[in-house]
Amino acid sequence: MNHFPVNSPSRSRRAFLQSSLLSCAAAAGFSREPTTNPICCFNKPLQHLNYDEQARLISEMGFAGIEGTVRKGGHVEPDSVEKDLPRQIEALRECGVEMTVMTTDINNVDQEIHRSVLTTAADLGVTRFRMGSIKYTYDRPIDEQLADIRAIFQKLITFCKPLGIQPLYQNHSGAGRFGAGLWDLQEILKDVDPADAAVAFDIRHAVVEGGLSWPTEFHLIRPHFGMVYCKDFVWEQNSQKPRNVPLGTGRVDYPKFFSLLEKSHYNGPISLHMEYKDHRDPKVLPESIEAIKADLESLRKLWPA
Repeated sequence: MNHFPVNSPSRSRRAFLQSSLLSCAAAAGFSREPTTNPICCFNKPLQHLNYDEQARLISEMGFAGIEGTVRKGGHVEPDSVEKDLPRQIEALRECGVEMTVMTTDINNVDQEIHRSVLTTAADLGVTRFRMGSIKYTYDRPIDEQLADIRAIFQKLITFCKPLGIQPLYQNHSGAGRFGAGLWDLQEILKDVDPADAAVAFDIRHAVVEGGLSWPTEFHLIRPHFGMVYCKDFVWEQNSQKPRNVPLGTGRVDYPKFFSLLEKSHYNGPISLHMEYKDHRDPKVLPESIEAIKADLESLRKLWPA
């Protein structure tokens, strides 16, 4: 078992973990997600745990796997991917769970470090990764930039397809973000086989950007779904900023969303994102764990499929 790093939280956190985490053998008795719509956990709030601790916790809670961060500041740093990613994958497998998707900053394969991350992950059996965000500039026509983005995707697909690892692009709200409105993402992917590159559809960000029209965007991009992200938000009073809140308590109409998802026969994975606790503070780790458990319970009630 890995030891706590020097900069990890104090003994109180260790005591909490020792009392709350079960061994892999005991965790094997917990219910597992079915192969249809396996639910994984975005591991950003859990990066204060070492790989073994995190794997046991994920298994204990009943997730099928993690959405693991392999990026600058992530649970695995790209510079040490060849050393650390195998250790993380091994810890997950020992507890009967997987890296359902790998989150990266990669949106090109021109850099050796990006090629190394993708090759290492694919060799370890990781089959999906979330790309890095792409942003527009306002000093050139958008149509010209879309042509450049199409070339980015084509080059990435050419590299990734022989490896057996699928690029996923997340729609993320915000000015200047490619894919925020979804029409531009659909334009790039309309002639692409979803097995080669697909969308990590984030309903929270779709509602932020689409408001009442999000069902239209849903139907537009649905043929390209490779994954679904679940989280929730409210609008701050006297502000134009969204604030993340527990799943099912915000502006996302989850009954309607899941009804559409079920009618569309979606059978891919779902990633639960708990982003309303400050993951940067190790002292908040116990609260983050409880919040993830509560969100998972809410998700199971909302999406019984």
